[in-house]
Amino acid sequence: MVEVVRRFLSPIYKVYEKRLERQIRQGPVPKHLAVIMDGNRRYAESLGILPFEGHIKGKTTLENLSDWSRNLGIHYLTVYAFSLENFNRSKEELEPLMELFEESFRNAGDDPRVHENKVRIRSIGHRELLPKKVIEAIEYAESRTKDYDNFNYNLAVAYGGRQELVRSMKNIGKKVKNNEIDIDDINADLISSNLYTSGLPDPDLILRTSGEERVSNFLLWQLAYSELYFADVFWPNMRRIDFLRAIRSFQQRKRRLGH
Repeated sequence: MVEVVRRFLSPIYKVYEKRLERQIRQGPVPKHLAVIMDGNRRYAESLGILPFEGHIKGKTTLENLSDWSRNLGIHYLTVYAFSLENFNRSKEELEPLMELFEESFRNAGDDPRVHENKVRIRSIGHRELLPKKVIEAIEYAESRTKDYDNFNYNLAVAYGGRQELVRSMKNIGKKVKNNEIDIDDINADLISSNLYTSGLPDPDLILRTSGEERVSNFLLWQLAYSELYFADVFWPNMRRIDFLRAIRSFQQRKRRLGH
């Protein structure tokens, strides 16, 4: 019955999606979109399949999101793929997930779309905690795209916002201790320059899926003036129309940026 309803509604959604895209292209889009990809495991549980199968489906959605964002002219995309807390998951889930990260970064480094569109790929987070093969795959993708600047694609792996701030404070503290800077030189710009996202604009829009309404230790410093959008859909089920609705919501906001 559900499948029959989907088939009936599909042509209607396609017309609505095209109309929505036309409207969106007439307005501003985020320069930097950040995404909390939540719901892979709950998606798998709802279908009675293994958690890893949910992650596989989520990878496809991420590839789609990259294409959707690039097509709309969003130049910076940062996605929250794996938090430091995720290391507490079972070995049975972590091992295939690490293999998926390795495969994904290797494939990204060889992806013709990446090179045709000059997409720079970077990983942010405590990569030293990852398996050697994953680190090597990250370095491969980064080295192959380091000279590109049309689009920037950042994958947060082994990442935590609080830990990022602690790292920044330690770096600054060392510089003060070594007399490289004076304590009065410490300001917001200096802190930002010592974050993983140094050189990147702060996110204009934070999008989270699965219906949860929290930021979960993601880009805590950078999201100070970001707009937030929560989509009530598991990440693997995220459709282009859901993405477009998030952008439309962003366009309807009045951004004051503290003024």
